[in-house]
Amino acid sequence: MSRAACLLVIISLMSPAAEALDNGLALKPTMGWLHWERFMCNIDCDTDPNNCISERLYMQMADVMVKEGWKEAGYEYVCIDDCWPSHQRDAQGRLQADPKRFPGGIKKLADYIHSKGLKLGIYADVGDKTCAGYPGSLGYYEKDAQTFADWDVDLLKFDGCFMNRALLGEGYINMSKALNNTGRPILYSCEWPLYEWPLKQPNYTAIRETCNHWRNFDDVFDSWSSIKSILDWTAAHQDIIVPAAGPGGWNDPDMLVIGNFGLSHDQQESQMALWAIMASPLLMSNDLRDICPRSKELLQNKRIIDISQDSMGKQGYRTAKGNDFEVWERPLSKNRLAIAVLNKLETGGPRGFNIGAAPGWKICGSQCNVTQILPQYKEMGVQTQQSKIIVSVNPSGTALLTVTPISSDFRRLHKLNWQGTFVRRKHTIL
Repeated sequence: MSRAACLLVIISLMSPAAEALDNGLALKPTMGWLHWERFMCNIDCDTDPNNCISERLYMQMADVMVKEGWKEAGYEYVCIDDCWPSHQRDAQGRLQADPKRFPGGIKKLADYIHSKGLKLGIYADVGDKTCAGYPGSLGYYEKDAQTFADWDVDLLKFDGCFMNRALLGEGYINMSKALNNTGRPILYSCEWPLYEWPLKQPNYTAIRETCNHWRNFDDVFDSWSSIKSILDWTAAHQDIIVPAAGPGGWNDPDMLVIGNFGLSHDQQESQMALWAIMASPLLMSNDLRDICPRSKELLQNKRIIDISQDSMGKQGYRTAKGNDFEVWERPLSKNRLAIAVLNKLETGGPRGFNIGAAPGWKICGSQCNVTQILPQYKEMGVQTQQSKIIVSVNPSGTALLTVTPISSDFRRLHKLNWQGTFVRRKHTIL
């Protein structure tokens, strides 16, 4: 398999495009659970008490996260999405939880989540209504921020529905300031660029200074076509969005839908591997009370999570495509590289891919250690740049590997390349 260089693009990866939001949070991509994709706006607790948006749902998820190893694996946030509030603010103008579905109120729920050693996330909207029609925060930024702080909330997901687009950035900035002024550390998850992209290219310097992570593209659905569209959008815009990511602020391609109904196991592996390569927040939206063992094992895979949470804090990107393969690569600490090979065909059987065709394989130098993480864990031992390593990749599946150079001379060269100005070649794989 040969490859031809098509274009040279110079990207400075020495530091993010701007300083991060100065709240000391999200130094690594956020990990946790978020209700939206799986449970949507189900408020019918009379006929569906086990799956409706209620305090019971979040308490049960917290229990399972502790008992079933999720907390130990690194998942720490239990996040409420839309449809939690009452349709009316209280007499003091404060948001209030629906009294039937959250009889104890959010403060009591936060206390319960904290007693488990976990953190609580909540949802609000920059406009005058949430996307589901509940009260928005427009005109109430300071009051809502203080309310969340008084409730001991740890994360705010701030949506962008029902807002004048000309005032969108101002609204997100004002809520960021309001949260910081409470004195409580509240991780700030924004949707600012998602709502601005249809009008203009967002200002990622301002976004990074304002938010801890930010959605860029459409909501994820429980389908492979949805995952593909997110990957395609990310690759098409990576020269703009990748430099903005780093400790304190991350691009958010939306929830992990692993363990639901719409993805094959190979496609679940692809989402997990590529979300780790993209340094994405790992926010699951599934039913942890009833999840298949293979999905659970994948979501708790320590080697994949280690890539996601790597201390170097660099987002990966697509470096090559062709012959219905894509190569995505992420620089890691200790001069290592993660390589993901996605088989985009959805017919036929497994296909072989020569890892030597990956642009980043040159880091191997005279010698390197290679570890395959997906689809099966395998120590592939000491290799050289001339080694021919063929990995088998199922249709819509992904092979995930790490490469660790052994040569001290090459380690110095690799460190210069990744931490200084990196020359990225866009390849076509023939």
